[in-house]
This record gives sequence, structure tokens and C-alpha cells, in this order.
Amino acid sequence: MTGSALPADLDDTTVTDAAVASFQDTPDPRLRACLSILVEHLHAAVREMELTLTEWEEAVDFLTATGQKCDDTRQEFVLLSDVLGISSLVENINHRMSPGATEATVLGPFHMTGSPHRELGDSIDDMGRYEPCLVTGRVVSVDGTPLAGASVDVWQADPDGYYDVQRPDVVPPGNGRGLFTTDDEGRFWFTTVVPSHYPIPTDGPVGGLLTATARHPYRPAHIHFIATANGHTPVTTHIFVADSPYLDSDAVFAVKRSLVRDFGRVDDPDTAARHGLPHPFVHADIDLVLEPARREELA
Repeated sequence: MTGSALPADLDDTTVTDAAVASFQDTPDPRLRACLSILVEHLHAAVREMELTLTEWEEAVDFLTATGQKCDDTRQEFVLLSDVLGISSLVENINHRMSPGATEATVLGPFHMTGSPHRELGDSIDDMGRYEPCLVTGRVVSVDGTPLAGASVDVWQADPDGYYDVQRPDVVPPGNGRGLFTTDDEGRFWFTTVVPSHYPIPTDGPVGGLLTATARHPYRPAHIHFIATANGHTPVTTHIFVADSPYLDSDAVFAVKRSLVRDFGRVDDPDTAARHGLPHPFVHADIDLVLEPARREELA
């Protein structure tokens, strides 16, 4: 019977190299590189903090609770990514756009249910209890070419600060959501309500983290958009209400100056009548400017 030599004992100075080396046969080079970098940085953080066993157990419990809080309409891990600034960082890295393209920002945790298809001019407010607001815009390429047949996915909170999935016993599914297709001139328009600023969910582990770190949970008022067009890179973005609280301290680090819009009152009886609105009415406008897709995106 042939024996084999035992490896050298690992300690806090050598375990990192051993863990990184364990991935050396990973067939996918990108996965191998990502795991190696992740392990190196996690080990460095643990070493710098001199993490205690109790703290390690608390971290494991926190991540376990975060997973247990996720369901079909709630993504606590996305929320955690948001409040740590990771979501914003990933968006910024992956959307280094040409000058003039619409800036991207975070998806957020509430794009967990499909938006209903709606016709141009429809209302996404299925409750009808609030003052209507007209939102207009275009989807265009960076050279100004209108993008006909583009998809514009929209979702937002209501004036009380809630998404439909947060109050399923009060509002119908799809309230505050709509999936639109641009016309031949790349235009889209719909009616809605001016959303409110609101707190991100605080009834889970992420809320506990904010409390422990004396951070507020609020987001400024905004409307979400995802614009998609053939031959172009999609953009996930918001428009923010110009006079909303928390523009300077968004809990998820998503505000960009180029995305702040006036939701102003317009006294235009003809436009109001064309859209079935009272006058004066509230109006906001945005052009969603897409960059042509890179070659690898078209492959």
C-alpha cells in the first residue's frame, strides 16, 4: 500500500493561495478569473477586519435571512445590492455610453412581474383616484434617428409610495405598469400619476442593516423605464421628479442630474382634450437615447 505525503498545514497567510489554486482547472476562463478575484478580495477583507467567529456566524445568518425573504415579487438580494451601491456600480460599468446617450441606472427590486401590454395613450393608473399626469417621449438613436417599434417598459410607485406588488389586496396587478411600442416616429405617450418618494422595504434583513448603520431608507420620486430597440443596446433608467425630497441622498445611489425632470403644470386645452385630461394638467417628457449595439451584442 503506497502512502501519500500530507500537504503542508494551511494558515491565515497561505489559505488564500490554496483557495485560488483550487479553481485552476475551471474550464470557463471567465468563471475562473471571477472566482479567483472574489476569493482574493474576500480573504483580504476578512484578514483586514480580523473577523471573529461570532461575526462570521452573524454574516451567514444575515445572508440566509436575505434569501429567505425573497419570493416571486420580492428580491431582497437585489435590495441588498442596491443599498451597498453594487447595483449602481454594475450599471455604470456596463453602460459607459457615447455622449448624448441616456444614462442608465438601477433596475430596483420591483421589476419582478411583467408589465401589461398597453396601447399608446393608455393610462397605467388603473385606480383613477389621483390627478392624472401625461408622460411623453421618444426612443431615438444617438444620431437622432427615431426608433420605430421600440419597446418601452414602464413601472412606478403610486402617490402613496407603493408598487402594485406591495399592496395586492388594495390595487390590481399591473397598476403603475405598462409595456408600450413606439410609433413610426419613435414616440410614446401615456397617462399616469405623479409618483411619490418612498422608503424601500425595511421589514427584512436589509432594513435591519439600514437601521444598524443609521441610514434612511428613502428613494426620491421616480418612474422606471427599460427601452429596447433592434440593433441597439437596451437602457434601464429612471426619470426623477425635480422637486422630490431625497434627490441628494437616494438610498440606492441611483440619481443622475441628466435624469431629473420637471413635472410641471401645463395649461393647454387642446392637448388636454386630445389626451382626455383636465386642464391645466401635469406633464413630463423624456427622450430615451440608445447607443447602437456593439458587435458582440449582435452575435
